[in-house]
Amino acid sequence: MNTDQLFRIQHDQGFIAALDQSGGSTPSALEAYGISSDKYETEAEMYDLVHAMRARIITSPSFNSYRILGAILFKQTMRSDIDGMPTAEYLWKEKEMVPFLKIDEGLAELEKGVQLMKPISGLSTVLREAREKGIFGTKMRSVIKEYSEDGIAQVVDQQFEIAKQICDAGLVPIIEPEVDINAPDKAQIEESLRDFLLAGLDMLSSKQLVMLKLTLPAHDNFYAPLIAHPNVVRVVALSGGYPREEANERLTNNNGMIASFSRALSQDLRADQSGEEFTYALDTTIESIYQASIT
Repeated sequence: MNTDQLFRIQHDQGFIAALDQSGGSTPSALEAYGISSDKYETEAEMYDLVHAMRARIITSPSFNSYRILGAILFKQTMRSDIDGMPTAEYLWKEKEMVPFLKIDEGLAELEKGVQLMKPISGLSTVLREAREKGIFGTKMRSVIKEYSEDGIAQVVDQQFEIAKQICDAGLVPIIEPEVDINAPDKAQIEESLRDFLLAGLDMLSSKQLVMLKLTLPAHDNFYAPLIAHPNVVRVVALSGGYPREEANERLTNNNGMIASFSRALSQDLRADQSGEEFTYALDTTIESIYQASIT
């Protein structure tokens, strides 16, 4: 584990940019950016276009280490270059940002109100490649759509089981049990989730450090016990489908949480913007998310 990167994530102000749209979400991300599906024919062309979009964001002067602590990448992004340098290496050496990698392979079918992660094929190989490419940590997402004690327990158990393997590989896992913002019993789900997460954290050794990526809670500062836990490096918030203004307002009211937004980060960016327009739109967005993250 890179101790300089650990210190930066643990103590510095700022937020983590989520640039990890995967195969399933890439078409919609490109569509929102202004590139329709008729602009590419193959999956390789699609990934080239989304990498160009991410590279444009990362190399922008607005995307700076004063406000951004790190970035979450998709595998293809990790395996690609920016200005002739591997993306993770570019992030740390040129931008002083800590690189993370999305490792999950999507969601299983809904059962007991939740969607567990699909099995992660070749996990040890993926983790070894991540370390070799300078990745600091990983991210993996489950979803909770309805209140179910059994379902929530299964989500947390699966997350911690894999998180321990990631810790053993020398990386810091981001555990992401997303709660659907439209769940009618969202507050009840969050109460159960917090209890299960605290129990899971208490089972870790002092050397097993994790991060948590959580939906902004129904009640302000509800996750304060998680933020204070000695095994938690940082608690970050996902926007979860909230418009950026609402996500920022909710985040501002949750002291100690920082953003890790994806859609809310890129919602005003378009492929046909001039360099000046793109820089301004990204700068305005980043500043608003940064301000919400330093409360």
